[in-house]
Amino acid sequence: MERNDVINFKALEKELQAALTADEKYKRENAAKLRAVEQRVATYEEFRGIVLASHLKPLERKDKMGGKRIVPWNCHISPGHTSQDEATEISQEKTLLQPETSAEFYRNWRRHLRSGPERYEALLQLGGPKLGHLFQTDVGFGLLGELLVALADHVRPVDRAPVLGILRSLASTGRFTLNLSLLSHAERESCRGLFQKLQAMGAPRPMKEGLSQDEQGLEEQPEGPQDEERLLQELLELYQLDQ
Repeated sequence: MERNDVINFKALEKELQAALTADEKYKRENAAKLRAVEQRVATYEEFRGIVLASHLKPLERKDKMGGKRIVPWNCHISPGHTSQDEATEISQEKTLLQPETSAEFYRNWRRHLRSGPERYEALLQLGGPKLGHLFQTDVGFGLLGELLVALADHVRPVDRAPVLGILRSLASTGRFTLNLSLLSHAERESCRGLFQKLQAMGAPRPMKEGLSQDEQGLEEQPEGPQDEERLLQELLELYQLDQ
């Protein structure tokens, strides 16, 4: 077998373990979210606290407090950590976002997509249909707000149609109304600002010199923009911004 054909089982094992950990976290937080809804918590802060503390476990009698723990000063360095592993991790960070499950998306969103522009481009790359498929059951806790903020901060006029498609797909996901009601004040304002930008991008264009009003209408009113305007009005209602 040639050198390039050797399978790095250690890297595959690490990637599998990371996927399992992300999937377990998603399920744990989703269960905590449903539990908080059943308890009918009074405030968003209380709801958020329950979900963020979902990983905590009660102490047992055998547990001891105050014991010494030896922790290496650099937790990322271990005896088995090689330069080949580092190269594998770097190459994985540079790969395009192509998740097959919502857990994979959540893991990549947190680990590899740190900046707003990176997140925005990743959303455009996936597109509305793919995002709708990934989150057909539910958008993870707190994720809807982050998606809306990324779109609001970086939306461009040339991306108006695909952004509308993404918003439509997100609105069709499970428990969308619940997730929408859990947006923070800042996230809600970002959502409002996003729709204001989209409305401004669809404003009528100035008249061209040498064309009558009828000729201008025939030239600059294709069916596409009309469909976008109808979709925008529908989304304003779905995102509860039509009031």
